[in-house]
Parts: sequence; structure tokens; C-alpha cells
Amino acid sequence: MHLYLIRHGQSFVNLKDWDGGNLDAGLTELGTRQAAALARWLPGYLPSFDALYASTMQRARETVAPLAQSYGVEVRWDDRLREIGNNRSDHTPWPPDELPAAYSDYWASERPFATTTPLAPGGETFMHFRTRVGLFIEDLVECCRGKIIVAVCHGGVVEAAFDHIFNIGPWRRTEIWNTNTGISHFEYVELPRRETWRLHFQNRIEHLAGIE
Repeated sequence: MHLYLIRHGQSFVNLKDWDGGNLDAGLTELGTRQAAALARWLPGYLPSFDALYASTMQRARETVAPLAQSYGVEVRWDDRLREIGNNRSDHTPWPPDELPAAYSDYWASERPFATTTPLAPGGETFMHFRTRVGLFIEDLVECCRGKIIVAVCHGGVVEAAFDHIFNIGPWRRTEIWNTNTGISHFEYVELPRRETWRLHFQNRIEHLAGIE
């Protein structure tokens, strides 16, 4: 199985001067151009795939839309691909009117067993988040051997995928940096006495040339 994870385009919550807290915001004008550039470039590199998944958050929805149109495929929406802190501890998404407005004042990986949204009872921890991303990946392993899967998600989801695939413990020591619409490519292999996963590349962004 080949798994391509793509971070969404630039959203308002990614802006350095953003002070609106946690919000299910859409793409900026730059983010829209990034998503369009991705949709133009990817079919030339990856002519076809078997399934297109996406987070249900607005910035991922707006990023995947031109991609789905370019390939002429339907999107499989999956709440497990939402960004950290936007689901409850049972992995279900917060309704829009209950979405926690603020994260904790500590970085999630600093206290992996503490809630990421202290003001919202029932919020997920870093380990809950990693578990739901891991469940998504393991379900793909079971259902999609030999297939090519593309998933539009969030930077935190890509990092959690690295943690799961590389079998990292609770306290992460390395940040995996992902540019908006950056592409990471993993391959699940089944060869006796060999590693189970291969990383082909991370944060591929040549489609953004001249976009910034």
C-alpha cells in the first residue's frame, strides 16, 4: 500500500498574527492558490489512485475540492483525520457550536496524557489523538493492501502518522515540519524479516514554485 498524506493549504489559523483561537476556518487567498497548484501538479506525478480521503474540517475540505475535481473522484470524509484538539476523547468530532475555543498553555507533546483543551471537559489528549490517527492507518493496512491512498489532512496528523509508523514513544523529541500542501509518501511493505514501512519522501512542495 502506498499512502500519500497532504497537509491542507494555508488557513487563517496558520497566520502568525492570528488571535482568533481554535476555529474551523477555511483557506486564505494564498491557501486557495496552493490547493489549486496542488491539483494541477499531482496528476502529472501520480496519474491515478484508489481512494481519496480527507479531514472533515473546513481547511481540508477546501483543499481537497480542486484535487477531487482534477481526478474526477469522490472524497471519503473521515473525522479521524481532523487536527489535534478538535475531537473528543472518544474520537468523535466536536459539533461546530461546541468546538473548544482555546488549546492548553502547554504544547501537546510536552504533556501527552493531559487534555489539549482544558476548558472543554472530555477533550482528547495527545495520546488520544495519536490513537485515532493510528486507527485510521491500521484500517487502511487491513483494507487497502496493494492500493494507492491519498489523504488530505493537517500538519499534526502527518506528525502523528510519523509517530505511529516509526513506533515513537509518548514523548516525542523531533518535530516533523510540514509546509501547507506539502506531500509525504509512505509505503507499507510485507517482506519477511524486513521493516514494515518505507518513507519515500516528506514535505514535497515543488508544486508551490512561484506561488508564495
